[in-house]
Amino acid sequence: MAGAVVVLAGCGERSSERTAASGSRRDSAAAVFRVALLTPGPISDQSWNGGAYQGLLRIRDSLGASISHIQTKTPAEFEEQFRQYGSQGYQLVFGHGFEFQDAAKRVGPDHPRTIYVVTSGSSVAANVAGIEFGFADASYLAGMLAGAMTTSNVIGLIGGTELPPVKESFTAFSQGAKAVNPKVTVLTSYIGNWDDVSAGREQALAQIGRNADVIFQNADAAGLGVFRAARETKKALVVGSNSDQNGVAPEITIASVVIDLPHALLTVAREVRAGTFKPRVLKLGTESDVVRLVINPAFRARIPAATLRAVDSMRAELAAHRVDPLGPQR
Repeated sequence: MAGAVVVLAGCGERSSERTAASGSRRDSAAAVFRVALLTPGPISDQSWNGGAYQGLLRIRDSLGASISHIQTKTPAEFEEQFRQYGSQGYQLVFGHGFEFQDAAKRVGPDHPRTIYVVTSGSSVAANVAGIEFGFADASYLAGMLAGAMTTSNVIGLIGGTELPPVKESFTAFSQGAKAVNPKVTVLTSYIGNWDDVSAGREQALAQIGRNADVIFQNADAAGLGVFRAARETKKALVVGSNSDQNGVAPEITIASVVIDLPHALLTVAREVRAGTFKPRVLKLGTESDVVRLVINPAFRARIPAATLRAVDSMRAELAAHRVDPLGPQR
């Protein structure tokens, strides 16, 4: 009987050890900071989606987060994936683009422990927030470069779809171009999606056929087709967007309007991880150096010195809010 008692006691100790170990593992799992990203297009676009993915990687590396990424296509997928990440206990989920707002607002109440942040979004709820990027100032400066560099006095604008942030950046670009060159004519077209490189190329060829010799594109992966058309024809220069695209085709790229998406996403993630995040619309622009015009070093020597000085001077005017980049069209 004594032996039996010893065996039972031993079993009890091992059972207790297993329970403690299991509880420790659960506590450890709960402590892991889990962050997810939904993008509307491929992260290979060297633009909007690629920049956000780099932000996700920076969150992983800086905060030791467990991360996940999914490319989504339709509003139904936006909502489905938001719900899935909420049910899996992710503390922070980014929907990368204005178009994710409605899904975030629908899903948020069902997963109150998950923070949903929509880039280029303006919606706020108990656990839903937005990040607005001040794209207009840098776009205005890029337009000044285009207005000075065009020889045909025709510049082009090519977007993925007609989203409000894209339209605003195009307005600012046009205002900047006309400020230095009142003779400029602006051609605007939208591809209808963000992924079709061939369609981006065709839109650019059509604008080049109408004498556009500088094109500002904001079309993510489809925008790569704009670079391709300019390279093939050797008749147009390009201004990149969202990420630093100066290296995509350096011989024909004047500059890029860059959003430092990694910095923006990491800023939010730090607050969420620390438990200090308050749902709101974060406004990030030139003042915070999140959005800026980056002139292509390989092209800089081709830009007249007077134009560079004018851009630098206007940068200060915009920062001081003495010039409205959207002009009377606001």
